[in-house]
Amino acid sequence: MFLSTAGTSKLNECRSSWHSGWWLVKIGLWIALSLVAFLVPSPIIHIYGEIAHFGAGVFLLVQLVSIISFITWLNDCCQSEKNAERCHIHVMLFATSAYVICIVGIILMYIWYVPDPSCLINIFFITLTLILLQLMTSVSLHPKVNAGFLTPGLMGLYVLFLCWCAIRSEPVEHRCNRKAEASDGKDWLTIISFVVALLSIVIATFSTGIDSQCFQFRNKDTPTEDGVPYGYGFFHFVFATGAMYFAMLLIGWNTHHTIKKWTIDVGWTSAWVRIVNEWLAVCVYSKTYFHTGFAASSKSSCGVHTLTKRKMVFMPNSIG
Repeated sequence: MFLSTAGTSKLNECRSSWHSGWWLVKIGLWIALSLVAFLVPSPIIHIYGEIAHFGAGVFLLVQLVSIISFITWLNDCCQSEKNAERCHIHVMLFATSAYVICIVGIILMYIWYVPDPSCLINIFFITLTLILLQLMTSVSLHPKVNAGFLTPGLMGLYVLFLCWCAIRSEPVEHRCNRKAEASDGKDWLTIISFVVALLSIVIATFSTGIDSQCFQFRNKDTPTEDGVPYGYGFFHFVFATGAMYFAMLLIGWNTHHTIKKWTIDVGWTSAWVRIVNEWLAVCVYSKTYFHTGFAASSKSSCGVHTLTKRKMVFMPNSIG
């Protein structure tokens, strides 16, 4: 689908109708390819597994950029002159609630996942998450950035979620994961978690796939009436990487060991993937806001310098 729809720009193209219709053909192809997958030799499956590691990482990066873009758009919308006064109270409530949830979540993770001082890895994960939350707040409140408390609060929720998922992905045999030991054997809870994870990935893939404007590195022409509303090729690319990501969840990001029954996204590899994703999220957030803040500051200082030069040039003529 990606190869057949990449570069589509007009709604009246055949590839546009292929993207939006032909459902019977697509369903037939999907069933046929699903059956063929059981007949493919194991070496080819292993090759796909190695490729899926890279594709799943790309999906996490694309999803991260989309989340930061949405948070930035929401913050800019609330701080605009049109909505600043009307949204001031709402922004304060959302930011305060986000920080309260982050602090309570960190306290609960200390209680649940640090049963004794020897759980150094969990102490490291949770404490570093608290430090990263403070770092994002400091970046947001920098005089040249001045983005307020909303963006670091919402990013703090995302980072806290990643830390919680990382600790939850630790093996059940790990002595510090008491919550996993307590829930061992509750197959219905695992099934519910599996369904929720599947729905969350589908929703995230849809929202990220249609948000192709966040990944344009050059200015595009003004959209026309018969232009496509979003990048079809990018949409299918995100879905392909999302499928790779879900495959990695099912095998615990490790193609060389057998996953335990009734488990999903469990293993040290899964835990470290979440942690690295958390660190990467903070780095991308800090770099994005520092770049935006300093770029705006340099433009402002450049404008003041130019205006000063003009005044110096025209001043002798006015005196004469």
